[in-house]
Amino acid sequence: MLNVTPSLRIDEAELQEAFVRASGPGGQNVNKVSTAVQLRFDVRRSPSLPEAVRMRLERIAGRRITAEGVIVITAARFRSQARNREDARERLAALIRRAAEPPAARRATRPPLASKIARREAKRRRSAVKSMRKPTRAED
Repeated sequence: MLNVTPSLRIDEAELQEAFVRASGPGGQNVNKVSTAVQLRFDVRRSPSLPEAVRMRLERIAGRRITAEGVIVITAARFRSQARNREDARERLAALIRRAAEPPAARRATRPPLASKIARREAKRRRSAVKSMRKPTRAED
């Protein structure tokens, strides 16, 4: 079980891990051992996620989500497979945690009087600049 919040858990069967070779430091180890982790989580088919969280997660996942609705997280920060695996899982949990927070409701507000006056004054100044550009009429 991947504990995301006290009330939200993802079953291990919903996560798919693939180990691939990582680039970067590691000496000969980097060419021999598959230490990087590709963690896949199918958002659309997950029974663990409420519908509201699923929709927000698809929206905030950005380029990490495929057209089929699968989130792919690649972790290659560390030299060991175990630490990369833990890093990928924590990054997925953080992403889901962010989606689990309901957005703050927007409260309608009125613009203050000072901003209304400043806007009108700016319009008046702009109008004066434009009126100075007009050619004067030659009177006979």
